[in-house]
Amino acid sequence: MASKRDQEILNCIFNPLQPMGESFFNDSPADDLEAELYERKLTILDEVESENIKEAKKLEIEGVKAAENGKTAEAIDIFSKAIQVAPTRPSGYNNRAQAYRLLEKDSEAMLDLNNAINLSQGKGHAARQAFCQRGMLLRKEGKDPEAKTDFEKAANLGSDFAKAQVVEMNPYAALCNMMLHDVFTKLQRGDVE
Repeated sequence: MASKRDQEILNCIFNPLQPMGESFFNDSPADDLEAELYERKLTILDEVESENIKEAKKLEIEGVKAAENGKTAEAIDIFSKAIQVAPTRPSGYNNRAQAYRLLEKDSEAMLDLNNAINLSQGKGHAARQAFCQRGMLLRKEGKDPEAKTDFEKAANLGSDFAKAQVVEMNPYAALCNMMLHDVFTKLQRGDVE
């Protein structure tokens, strides 16, 4: 193994334009071995994570089936297991939030929705669903400006439901819809003036 001084001399010969002290030959064989071991660890972690994600997806499907069969408390337990298996996967939090909403446990649902949004970084399918659900909860609490913001974010992610909510929450659109409703109601009754 070459000394540091030897590496600097070799660097000057092979890289004359590179500043002194910035060696092309900085890595020792031990550094190479350490880098290779690190890469192997990352590969193993990726394999474990992908197995965890597969397991979490299976659990989520099981949880959805339980919720569809009216077993909402059981569904929450299953979604909680999915979250334990893959805690950085936003979908599990989203699904559990939906189950909490069915049981009217809004504060628990809100925590899960916030987690889903944070984990998804506000992007993708999970974020779109979480913004919609959180918008509904905020609207239920009478926090319309915050709800509208969430619906706008979900609409930007492609949610037709959220787009409809944004239109409905627009005071001018609401007034226009009310006037149209009145006109059509009068037409149906035959009250044409």
